[in-house]
Amino acid sequence: MTTIREGSAIAKKQLAQRELLWPGAEQWLWHRKANKGFATIPKTMPIVLQIMDDLSNGKPLSSTYLGLWCATWDNSMINVSRPDEMAHAAGFTGQRATYTWQGRVNLLKELRFIEVKPGKSGPISHILLWNPHYIIRWHHSVKTPGLVESNFNALLERALEIGANDMMEAMPVAAPPPPAPPPPTGPAESAAAVPAAAA
Repeated sequence: MTTIREGSAIAKKQLAQRELLWPGAEQWLWHRKANKGFATIPKTMPIVLQIMDDLSNGKPLSSTYLGLWCATWDNSMINVSRPDEMAHAAGFTGQRATYTWQGRVNLLKELRFIEVKPGKSGPISHILLWNPHYIIRWHHSVKTPGLVESNFNALLERALEIGANDMMEAMPVAAPPPPAPPPPTGPAESAAAVPAAAA
């Protein structure tokens, strides 16, 4: 596991190496601290996205998820005001672009990577991104079909290399809640659905 001090030393060595290989390139590079409009992502993201696609049964989720992540303000939440723009950012074009994007969002929800709330933009107005490491660990624990063991192990190895403790330490007590059940259809069922503490 790489410590903060070791990571700093590696970064300094790479900067020196970069200057030797590409002298004078500094002004042409993108810098997080000098330029606005950035998103913080885990270094495991490439493997996380691959695992999502493994789980999606032939309907790739990676571009949709990455688009959602880049739309946050480091708070894991998105207010969807222009779903057509979100669809375009995810690579969907044509008349069915927004419809296809919405389908991918719903699939991400079914796989528990996100939670969705309705609002003024329709059924998909507000989105919360759960910690993908926790969700992938949960899928591994319940043996969700499609999860490739070698990719999960690669994620673990990468997490160990970079010190991503959320892949090793105890997870929260419960997994994110599943989608809400349908509303009750009759008086008896409605009464039974109310928790005793809230009655």
